Amino acid sequence: MDFEKALLQVNQFSKNTLMETLGIKYTEIGEDYLVATMPVNSKVHQPMGLLHGGATVALAESVGSAASFLFINPKEYTVKGIEISANHLKSKKEGVVTAKATIIHKGRTTHLWQITITDEEGALISLCKITNIVLPK
Repeated sequence: MDFEKALLQVNQFSKNTLMETLGIKYTEIGEDYLVATMPVNSKVHQPMGLLHGGATVALAESVGSAASFLFINPKEYTVKGIEISANHLKSKKEGVVTAKATIIHKGRTTHLWQITITDEEGALISLCKITNIVLPK
């Protein structure tokens, strides 16, 4: 896989989507992972001025779904998220969070990803899991 081309592709797919609205940028890819960042500002705050759990889950689902997409043949298959869970462990008011999706199970029909969301110092903000189904087109 051409990692630079894959990063360009997933970032282009984000145009005019929720990912663009939230400022999500895909930054790194490897054999079994994908990384994205999201700024923490008023656009992703809940009323108490903290990072909204829903924005955190949107980041996790975005990186986990994009990761599955990169590891299939998109001419033959499509990917749909079928389950996501999140444990929010620490709050954040401003700065940047980084989400790293790492494959746990890569089957023919399902992918299971663990997504760690950390702050600039590496502190764990949220731990998420997403299950994606791989379907023939």
